[in-house]
Amino acid sequence: MKKSLIPIALACASISLLPSFSSAEDTLHWSYAGHEGPEYWGSLSPEFQTCKTGKNQSPIDIESAIESALPELTFLYTKAATEALNNGHTVQVNFPAGNTLVIEELTYELKQFHFHTPSENKLEGQSFPLEAHFVHADAEGNLAVVAQFFHEGDANVALTDLLKNVPDETNPTITISHALEAKTLLNTDNGYYRFSGSLTTPPCTEGVQWLVMKEPMTASAEQISQLGEAMHQPNSRPTQPLNDRVVLK
Repeated sequence: MKKSLIPIALACASISLLPSFSSAEDTLHWSYAGHEGPEYWGSLSPEFQTCKTGKNQSPIDIESAIESALPELTFLYTKAATEALNNGHTVQVNFPAGNTLVIEELTYELKQFHFHTPSENKLEGQSFPLEAHFVHADAEGNLAVVAQFFHEGDANVALTDLLKNVPDETNPTITISHALEAKTLLNTDNGYYRFSGSLTTPPCTEGVQWLVMKEPMTASAEQISQLGEAMHQPNSRPTQPLNDRVVLK
């Protein structure tokens, strides 16, 4: 896959879930329910108009993916996270510099990962109880998001320390007792799906490269419930029309 095949043009100021960047989210309130919920995002502010008018929006229902010789994803994660926060929309784990994703000659740095319950993306109509989004940015601010599904099953060891003291509105920023390595929450054994999409939160900026792992991981019912309670609500945007996009696998 050559660089020209990755249509990403996202300015750093538009990255809504990275706390080190400014965005319209800082001053404009939105939610996952009621009159500030997803169906109204595009009307809440001119800055959010793409949520309503965009043609390459995320999440999607991954159906009829086309077989393709996708390049290998090289995860060079060497720095563990020690900080987690609850930003009112999700539980988010921030990472220091030094963790990179390489796709052929393109290098993206891991900034953070966060959770959605239930999953935002679907697979052939199937929803999962939990999904994690690993947000990467290159030097120009272009984004690549790696998505990992979780189904209910055995407890996830990597989540155990995070959930011992999960951040909430009374303690929004915590120090993780044992440093968390991002690679322990990714299953890269069976390939991935790729498509062009958007941020799944306002301002819904397009031009984000999505890489969805095919193989789910497990988390216990208790772990999924604990994350859901910390976020106080389902925090998933409904799936969006695929339009003319192609999903590769």
